[in-house]
Amino acid sequence: MLPVLCGCLLAAYWTARAQDNYEIQVYGSETVPAGATMVELHSNFTAEGRKTEENGVLPTDHAFHETLEITRGFTPWFETGFYVFTSARSGDGWQWVGDHIRPRIRVPEEWHWPVGLSLSVEAGYQQRKFSEDTWSLELRPIIDKQWGRWYGSFNPAIEKSLKGANATRGYEFAPNAKVSYDVTKVVTLGVEYYGSLGPATHFDAVGDQQHLIVPALDLNFSPKWEFNFGVGVGLTHSTDHLIIKMIIGRRF
Repeated sequence: MLPVLCGCLLAAYWTARAQDNYEIQVYGSETVPAGATMVELHSNFTAEGRKTEENGVLPTDHAFHETLEITRGFTPWFETGFYVFTSARSGDGWQWVGDHIRPRIRVPEEWHWPVGLSLSVEAGYQQRKFSEDTWSLELRPIIDKQWGRWYGSFNPAIEKSLKGANATRGYEFAPNAKVSYDVTKVVTLGVEYYGSLGPATHFDAVGDQQHLIVPALDLNFSPKWEFNFGVGVGLTHSTDHLIIKMIIGRRF
C-alpha cells in the first residue's frame, strides 16, 4: 500500500486541469467499497457566464453541462472513476465534450490516522471548442475530517495542460474546500470554494484568477443515495458569475 501511495505522489509531476464547470465537487477522502459501483449525474447550469466565443472556445452563458460519472471500488482503498462530459446550449445543440479517467487511493481505515487522506490522478481529453487544452492531467490530494456535526475537506489540486494553449504555463494551483454542518440526520448545510490561481511558481493577478463560492445543501436520505445542490457566485471577471449545480448519486 505504502509504495503505491508514494508512487502516486510522484505522479504530481504529470498533472493538469480537469474540473471546470462539468464536475463541481469537493471530494471527500472515502472511496467506493470493494465490489460496489457509484453512479452520479452532475448537472450544472451557467445562469450568467461568458457570452462570446474566445480563442475558439464556445460561450458558457446559459450552457447546461451534464456529466455521467461511474466509479468502481476494487479494494477497500482503491477505486477508479470514469467521466463522460456533455454540453447543451441554444444554437449549439447537445454535444459530447470529452472523457476522463480517475484512479484514486486512500489511507486505509485500519491505519487510524487522525484525518482522512486520499489521492486521485485524473487524465482526459476534451474537444478544442470547449477548452483551449485538449489533453490534461490533475493530481488531487484530499484531506478531510468529521468532528461531531462539523465536516471539513481540503483538496489542494495541482493541474497541468499536456496539449493546448496552456501547455507551457507549468503546474497550476487549483484549491477546493468545503465546510459543512449537520443540521439534522438528513439535512447538511455548507459552503464550498473552488479556485484556480495560476502557475504554482507565480500566481496570476487576482482579477485573472478564478474564485467561486457555493452555498450548498446535502441531503442524506440513505447510505445508497447522494444528493448535493448549490448556487455558485464568481468573485472575479475571469469566473462565470452565477452557476447552479446539482449532484445525484446512487450506490449499487
